[in-house]
Amino acid sequence: MNITHILLVLITGFVAGIINTIAAGGSLLTLPLLIFLGLPAAVANGTNRVAIIAQSISATIYFYRKGHLEKGIGLILGIPACLGALIGANIAISISDHIFNYILAVMMLVTVIFISIKPKHYHADRNIFEFSLLKKILGSFLFFIIGLYGGFIQVGAGFFIISSLTILFGFSLTKSNSVKVFVGGIYIFVSLFVFIINNQVNWSLGMTLAIGNATGAWVGSRLAIWKGDKLIKIFLIVTVVIMAAQLFGINIF
Repeated sequence: MNITHILLVLITGFVAGIINTIAAGGSLLTLPLLIFLGLPAAVANGTNRVAIIAQSISATIYFYRKGHLEKGIGLILGIPACLGALIGANIAISISDHIFNYILAVMMLVTVIFISIKPKHYHADRNIFEFSLLKKILGSFLFFIIGLYGGFIQVGAGFFIISSLTILFGFSLTKSNSVKVFVGGIYIFVSLFVFIINNQVNWSLGMTLAIGNATGAWVGSRLAIWKGDKLIKIFLIVTVVIMAAQLFGINIF
């Protein structure tokens, strides 16, 4: 890496860390960047997870210190998510770069829809143990699917976690966000071992990106968001469309 690459990775990681902590979707920036820097798709996928773990640790510590970390819920839903992530990660390292790039481009565009939707604000949080057995089973199944997707590609998985928790359990965005960073960190950590065992991690880029992501998560977890989400959505949508076009082989510039 030259100094330009290092700065680009650090800055992108910083922005992604803020976005991931405030809402989700930071991997829409970091994963395509790693591919454009020359990493094979599977290596980029594995390398990106090093940064996500660092960012999750940073944000989780903040939520824990502020008393917002829902460990019980996170552990219950994290188990099926980890099982799904192991399967998804094994699928990710077995497909060709060409197919992966097309899937990534499609999922980036799909995620734009979730970015554009304003989530419903719920206020009556309840403990997960208060819900019916059916909802617990459905929640476990949903998080298995989310883990499967997260282990495979991860892009936009945070939106799916927040949507599941708010729609199925009626959790507030604050509680959903704390569960998101905690569960996401757990299943990404588990899935990372699949990439490590198969030599699909570039540690120099991964650690550089991790510094940016962790710093961004530290800042993002402390920001009181007021109209900032609108600017982030616009920035993400424009960037995602450009990067998706590049992955499809369409040269915009």
